[in-house]
Amino acid sequence: MFTFTSQSNVMPLTDTMKKTILAAIFLAGFTQASLAQTKPVQVSKVVNAETDFNKLVERKGIKAGFLAVADPEGIVFKPNVVKISEFYSTIDKQPGKLSWQPKVARISANGDLGFTAGPYVYQNGSSEDDKVFGQYVSVWKLDAADNKFKLLIDLGIQHPEPDAEQGTDFKEPDLSKQKAPSKDPFNGKDIIINNDKLLNHSLDLSTLAAYKEFMSPEGRYYFPGFEPIMGTDKVMKFLDNEGVTISAQTINGGRSSSNDLAYSYGTARIKKGNIVNNYNYVRIWEIDPSHKWNLALEIFSTVE
Repeated sequence: MFTFTSQSNVMPLTDTMKKTILAAIFLAGFTQASLAQTKPVQVSKVVNAETDFNKLVERKGIKAGFLAVADPEGIVFKPNVVKISEFYSTIDKQPGKLSWQPKVARISANGDLGFTAGPYVYQNGSSEDDKVFGQYVSVWKLDAADNKFKLLIDLGIQHPEPDAEQGTDFKEPDLSKQKAPSKDPFNGKDIIINNDKLLNHSLDLSTLAAYKEFMSPEGRYYFPGFEPIMGTDKVMKFLDNEGVTISAQTINGGRSSSNDLAYSYGTARIKKGNIVNNYNYVRIWEIDPSHKWNLALEIFSTVE
């Protein structure tokens, strides 16, 4: 508490001066408190959410782990789209050991949406022959109530045991894209869904031309039976060599409030050579400086 005194050698403080000083003190304290509470958005937040999820599964098992981190609208593909809470609450405790490690991660400038991807190992037995290898992709949504990420989408594929360890690619957000949340979130969602539909229409016309137009130069492609493929040229070469043609239908999508990161998902019918199968897909979209949405990652999982 401040006490103001008046002595013969001290100029008395007027009421106006007192109010000015108190206002300055209050403003300084408020500013310091605001700065202390404001933390810059960092990709480590979504990486830590994924790492903590893995540790939780190791301690409590697959079922309990998924139920603990699920967003109320979170989905998995079993094989059709189903809420995480609905699926895992109705099954018995799943056997085996599941472990994974995030190797790719992005987060939106406003910190409300992120994704991670990386290798997983599932083992339901004691021998090395019991191990199943693959890749996962997780989309995370920030829960404003507790400021924690919740699992919004989870999808994975299997492939042979990798020959080498996957490199790490964690990219910090472009904070210059931070802005006030959109007053019309439905319009933002529609933009992503329409973009996804446009890609699907382009795939009907030409698979290779569609990826050349929509995929980021550093885009990642996850296809069952293969390790991740990175880069537009390598993806197009893979599609051409494998004789892949795709027909897909959009189900849903969404984007961050900062309009720099988004997701979409749907179903696809893919012909690979002479083999035709049904798939689920998840796509991650990033916006470039020209405001064009590019495909940063796509994963297809066989419907079995």
